[in-house]
Amino acid sequence: MADSQVLQELLQFLTPSTRQDVKGKALEYVLSFTSSTTGRQCLCDDPAYTQALIGLTEDTDPVVCRDAFKGLINLSSEERIVKTLCNEKEFISSLLEMVADASCVLADAASMILSNVTRTEDGCQKVMDNLKGSDCSTDFVKLVEVFCNVGYNSKANLHHLGDVLSNLTQLVEGRKFILDREHCVIQRLLPFTQFLGSEVRRRGVIAALKNCCFEIDAHEWLLSDTVDILPHLLLPLAGPEELSEEDMDGLPDDLQYLDDDKMREQDAEIRKMLLEAIHKLCATKVCRQIVKDKKTYVILREFHKWEQNESVISACENVVSLLIMDEPGPGMENLNEIEVPDDMKKTVEGDTQEK
Repeated sequence: MADSQVLQELLQFLTPSTRQDVKGKALEYVLSFTSSTTGRQCLCDDPAYTQALIGLTEDTDPVVCRDAFKGLINLSSEERIVKTLCNEKEFISSLLEMVADASCVLADAASMILSNVTRTEDGCQKVMDNLKGSDCSTDFVKLVEVFCNVGYNSKANLHHLGDVLSNLTQLVEGRKFILDREHCVIQRLLPFTQFLGSEVRRRGVIAALKNCCFEIDAHEWLLSDTVDILPHLLLPLAGPEELSEEDMDGLPDDLQYLDDDKMREQDAEIRKMLLEAIHKLCATKVCRQIVKDKKTYVILREFHKWEQNESVISACENVVSLLIMDEPGPGMENLNEIEVPDDMKKTVEGDTQEK
């Protein structure tokens, strides 16, 4: 109770017009509450704290400004705070504009808040609305441009924009933008499946690609030479194993003669998402045949021998099952909603453990 009373009393000092030393001390105390679940819950009870921190993000003192952003990053991990932020249209627009400002020292902080806000469906929609609105100078095209230009801002790495993009692709309109055939957006994202500079950026892109694979009508285009998504999904799963000439016949060039020190993706969650994306691409007969013809089975066979995570192994077996099973009869070619039988999974496991 005492803490709540102190917070309430300090609220009056969290204004740009308050004397700097008093404001700094009050903010320091409030900031300490944002680092724990209990403290955040206390601040969640009154949206005035969030609104006060938003006001301080424009403070003339850079330290106050920085600390206000730190507090909002922590608070935005709470869904109740996200609901408050969703009503702050001007603030969301300012976050997007900060991300697009190549000289902004707080662009990373802005991208982290946007990442948290877009974790909810309502937050996603609010950010999307801002990207489409005339009041915001930053649109989806600019957001992708900033993300794809590594080193865009010398004062910020902007890796968390990957999370923002992946969250936005949970919306149909987000996926449609990434899959726009005229703007070639997805082609610009594909190289980041192998981006060694940041696991966060890599995970964000792969999650976005996986979400886009839910659009079955785009599968043939994604697998065509125009996009050629499959090698970009398989390369992180490929290792240094020496393959026979027969195995390599038909394998995409990028997957042949890999270096002896070639390493697979180290993050299990990312490996699973890659496999789930490939699984989605196998929904129709035509696309399954393309995936088969590009010797996907060979890469996954070796991957299965290497993988130790049970959840990832299961995801791998789900894909391989589709590649080695007999094609279903007429009217059942689309496997998007068909579950793979358990006995087929056992067949796959036995086959991949040979040698």
